[in-house]
Amino acid sequence: MTGATVWLTGLPSAGKTTIALALAERLRGAGRAVEVLDGDEIRTFLSAGLGFSRSDRDANVQRIGFVAELLASHGVTVLVPVIAPYAASREAVRKRHDAEGTPYLEVHVATPVEVCSERDVKGLYARQAAGELTGLTGVDDPYEAPENPDLRIAAHERTVAESAAAVHRLLVERGRL
Repeated sequence: MTGATVWLTGLPSAGKTTIALALAERLRGAGRAVEVLDGDEIRTFLSAGLGFSRSDRDANVQRIGFVAELLASHGVTVLVPVIAPYAASREAVRKRHDAEGTPYLEVHVATPVEVCSERDVKGLYARQAAGELTGLTGVDDPYEAPENPDLRIAAHERTVAESAAAVHRLLVERGRL
């Protein structure tokens, strides 16, 4: 059975990883092969040495996209909670999946920057406000929100369980579960 890649894009602290982990738990409970390719973990291992320039961010997204497609082509449901701020990078990943015949779904976790800043899970917004950090996606570096994602979730208006259930419904509707 072919798996699928579900790319959850959104601002830092939008809830991407939290939703992915909740959905992964649900899918594993149902006996599904699942892998979560978390952006922070990938940067530590697969993309160590890359910075945050546009070209480095693109390289990071392409590396993650390659691994996701490879896993998905072997029947794994791959959840990718990665910012991927540039539309062209995400589109290149989608095209690679399409070329290989591997399903790719894009989910925009559409939490407003004001809410993300309040959550500030990693302290990035506070560091940026204090002048200790530049290039924060959605603040002083671009974030190109998807125009036509397969699903848009206003995660700040839903519980984690409701958000994960919405992604689960999408997978069912698209015949991926």
